[in-house]
Amino acid sequence: MVQAYILIQTEVGKAARVASEISGISGVTQAEDVTGPYDVIVRAEARNVDELGKLVVAQIQAVDGITRTLTCPIVHI
Repeated sequence: MVQAYILIQTEVGKAARVASEISGISGVTQAEDVTGPYDVIVRAEARNVDELGKLVVAQIQAVDGITRTLTCPIVHI
């Protein structure tokens, strides 16, 4: 299982709606609107890195109002 944080920038005023919509996507375990350089932080999981990539590109980035994403896979050192 691969887990990651996905940092999202949105259009002005759309963070709450984006977080709400993303929280309903399968594989997303948490989605919160926040303040700072990013507007939404998502925690997601997938079976492998390829599936995580598909989740981000095909589903999360397809949500209207998103301008940029940064995916940060979790590593256990």
